[in-house]
Amino acid sequence: MSPYETRAAVAAPARTTAPATATAPATATAPVPAAAPDTEELRARVWESVMALDEATTVATLLRALDAGTAAEEILLDVIASVQGRVGREWAANRITVAQEHAATAINDRAVAAVVLHPKARREPTLGRVTVACVDGEWHALPARLLAETLRIRGWHVDYLGAQVPAHHLVAHLHRTGPDAVALSGSLATRLPTAHATITACQAVGTPVIVGGAAFGPGGRYARLLGADAWAPDARAAAERLARGPLPRPRPGHQAIDDLPHLNDQEYTLVARSRQRLVRAVFSQLEDAYPAMRGYTEAQRERTAEDLSHIVEFLAAALYTGDEELFSGFLLWTAEVLEARGVPAASLLPTLDLLERELHDFPRTAATLRAGAARLPRTPLTPAWTVE
Repeated sequence: MSPYETRAAVAAPARTTAPATATAPATATAPVPAAAPDTEELRARVWESVMALDEATTVATLLRALDAGTAAEEILLDVIASVQGRVGREWAANRITVAQEHAATAINDRAVAAVVLHPKARREPTLGRVTVACVDGEWHALPARLLAETLRIRGWHVDYLGAQVPAHHLVAHLHRTGPDAVALSGSLATRLPTAHATITACQAVGTPVIVGGAAFGPGGRYARLLGADAWAPDARAAAERLARGPLPRPRPGHQAIDDLPHLNDQEYTLVARSRQRLVRAVFSQLEDAYPAMRGYTEAQRERTAEDLSHIVEFLAAALYTGDEELFSGFLLWTAEVLEARGVPAASLLPTLDLLERELHDFPRTAATLRAGAARLPRTPLTPAWTVE
């Protein structure tokens, strides 16, 4: 018997029978509905079924909990979102594969759909209208989906536009629908320049913007830098912020904040535009420095180029925000991922050194590279780019 069934059995009283007589037939009490499972227990059960790639059991478990009295919002945010966060951590720690991570994410996404279509999760919209979208280039849509469904459960009319929404399409939608606010989600800091343009475009047509997601940094530091009207650390906090009252409407003629003086040096623009050239140049020098790379398979060479491209993208994002910590934080996360796969974190150092040589005429860029390198250990190396 499963833990859930055990709880149901304990909650239901035993059948009782009245003494049989000519005038008193046997009767039975009605069964008591199963008690709602403990949230921690529910998370554990869902984790097991998701890791087994058992979508049917995952959905059934969540719907039984909903029927038993667990609130739909709790299921979305305290169970599904928590399980998805663990999926990401397990992948980073090299305890599950990319394929498992993708499959688990797909199951969680469909579980969200099953929960919110249940009658107990449905509610007629009585509040205002909110558009929920991901920044253009952002494919991590589940956080935005969770926010959209949380707002619907609370009574908002929600237009959920999904992943990777170009700013001009988003603005066209705002013109047609006139929402009270836009909720913009971003997980990757490399999309912050695009997020800035999107925030500005929404505000220019009079729609305030609340942002959330890991891209906007600890405590929402980049949300403030880029001029968002509000920031929330998670879906529940965003829903509560919107419930407290309307976001202030941008004033007529609102323009983008142009007071990012560090951008005047053009280093961000030049590095961002030179990404492909930089990747090719560093890749070529890595081949010279590590002859074994010449024997790589095509797949290994593509993976190496992708890794180099990510490093340059995060470097550019750090230059845009003027925050060296953005780049250092990315390197430390990457180092943890590499270490979990048996590759020394110091294997990142040659790439950083080669990039600094290529960009020696860019003082702010060179300083950012040196700051990142200083956070990494300097021990004997096994090149990171040799990892499958």
